Amino acid sequence: MPLQSTLSGRSSGSKAVDTQNDGKSFEQLRQECLQRGVLFEDPDFPATGSSLFFSQSVPVNIEWKRPKEICQNPKFIVGDANRTDICQGQLGDCWLLAAIASLTMKKDALARVVPHDQDFDHRYAGIFHFQFWKHNQWLDVVVDDKLPAVRNQLIMLHSASNNEFWSALLEKAYAKMHGSYESLKGGSTMEAMEDFTGGVGEVYETKKSQNNLFAIMKKALDRGSMMGCSIDTSSSAESEARTASGLVKGHAYSITGVEEVTVRGQMVKLVRVRNPWGQVEWNGPWSDNSREWNYVDTAEKNRILQKSTEDGEFWMEFEDFKANYDKVEICNMTPDSLTDDTKRHWEVSMFEGNWIRGSTAGGCRNFIDTFWTNPQFKLQLQDADDDDDVCSVVIALMQKNRRQLRKEGFDMETIGFAVYQAPNDEDQQGKDFFRYNASKAGSRTYINMREVSERFTLPPGNYLLVPTTFQPHHEADFIIRIFSEKAAPAIEMGTKVDADLPDPPMPSDPEDETDEEKGLRRLFEQLAGGDEAICVRELQQMLNGVLSRRKEIKFDGLSLSTCHSIINLMDVDNTGKLEFQEFKVFWEKMKKWIMLFLSFDTDRSGKMSSYELRIALKAAGMNLDNKLLQLVGLRFADENYDIDFDDYLTCIVRLENMFRAFQAVDQFKRGSVRMNMMQFLMLSMNV
Repeated sequence: MPLQSTLSGRSSGSKAVDTQNDGKSFEQLRQECLQRGVLFEDPDFPATGSSLFFSQSVPVNIEWKRPKEICQNPKFIVGDANRTDICQGQLGDCWLLAAIASLTMKKDALARVVPHDQDFDHRYAGIFHFQFWKHNQWLDVVVDDKLPAVRNQLIMLHSASNNEFWSALLEKAYAKMHGSYESLKGGSTMEAMEDFTGGVGEVYETKKSQNNLFAIMKKALDRGSMMGCSIDTSSSAESEARTASGLVKGHAYSITGVEEVTVRGQMVKLVRVRNPWGQVEWNGPWSDNSREWNYVDTAEKNRILQKSTEDGEFWMEFEDFKANYDKVEICNMTPDSLTDDTKRHWEVSMFEGNWIRGSTAGGCRNFIDTFWTNPQFKLQLQDADDDDDVCSVVIALMQKNRRQLRKEGFDMETIGFAVYQAPNDEDQQGKDFFRYNASKAGSRTYINMREVSERFTLPPGNYLLVPTTFQPHHEADFIIRIFSEKAAPAIEMGTKVDADLPDPPMPSDPEDETDEEKGLRRLFEQLAGGDEAICVRELQQMLNGVLSRRKEIKFDGLSLSTCHSIINLMDVDNTGKLEFQEFKVFWEKMKKWIMLFLSFDTDRSGKMSSYELRIALKAAGMNLDNKLLQLVGLRFADENYDIDFDDYLTCIVRLENMFRAFQAVDQFKRGSVRMNMMQFLMLSMNV
């Protein structure tokens, strides 16, 4: 079920979840090894080739070595964990290294990701653990300390100090979480920053940035957000190339401050930038010891420069910053990641959902016939920001588990979202709403990245958020998070599970029967035996005979299974057969269901789109939520996402049978109905 959580302070449920398959915690596993006098060997991520690669063979000269086999006096951390502890190995995961470098600046966040209750001296047992945020919860990931090496040299991430191993073990734990080292090839720095903090990322192109980028950066730092910037490269040859102004291309920098100072009566905007590797600094205006500082008030100058004494950190004027850097990445921290002295908090709502082919994988607005079937969420922006008349909102759409699925041939889906002004009702909006209403906001583009996020300023009001893949019928699980300055309640649309099924009218007396009913009676009596009732096979014969005369219905005949369902629905005296009075009541229902089917079978192919099933069921008096619709679609839709008449009839008869059964036992509450319907659909419908 989609999950919503609103957080305004430190989360009380932020304890990390143990992830080992045997359910044991790091401390339990370490204690067991100490008692047995053995070093831990991780059965969930063994020191074998499968933990390294899934698409290539492992070079024969790679050996897995524990740190004590590589050097005499290994240490987990030497001094403080810092950027010099991070040297790239043979894996193409520089995005991860840049994020780890940024993490070392956030000591509180670092202490969570890299717990300090472990080393190679006290209670060493060959086991270490790290904590990562994944899908709205913190995970505690344990690893053994066997690391891939060639000739006693680590081949993956390693420290500049040959006896320090926290960074190499962190990379191993991160690889374990994603299935293998190879799964870490290629990525965005923001992806790992989010996994280290539980934050939500934004990327701004400085050359195309909106006018308030400086204000956004200042507000982000006020909230304790992590920020980085980089200069694009046009080729691999430019990577790490130093420019004349002292900056490095293709390199990840951290943004550590923004200020405004008065110079000769004019306000000047400044940005403080830090090179993770030190030494190489900006040598232009406002750099260390530049003449621009001479025009700043002494007290103001001392205040600003008091924390800028380290090598590698420097100030730039904002316009120079935009001219030289191409991208700014902001990782906004969720409330349970904020330190106590952070000025303000984000309000967060979060939902989980799925795009399932045939029911809720409707694709983008280009595919108007199915776009409306995507999951929909209603966002209520009730209060404007402080000192403003609009609401600041960051919406982040993240697809789940795509790195783990690489070994199965899957990769990132192309995703995005749209935001509409919402009507007052809480029903899932249909095709016509999106046909005649333009979106108010949305992702700038659809892109095949793990997360797409955008910042908006919207007037207070109700909005409809529609997350989608670009193409219809593409499946993925997703999380959508909504960050706002003020509390913004959000709900998933179309969650109603109920039915409006009035009791059928009493059948007419024999003398009042219509010509159609008289014809049906004659056929019924020919099939019925002395008990004046028909069994399931006789019902099948009768319905196929009657329906075959209706040229507007194209089908191959009703199955025995469908006829069983009809008898279960209409057999009020539990004989396992239908009497004619019972059949007459059913026939009135049948005629309505036929007309309903034909309204969706526009090309008279004998099939309707499974994406239209929500509307068809609603017209028949039944409402299902997304999960139930997905199960029904998986059960009845064919490879072209169509449902033929026989399956349509089976579906609608079984659902009505189910709803009536729940009404009869007085369980007609959404929670109990949904739970029992899930069980029914999975068992009775063979899902």
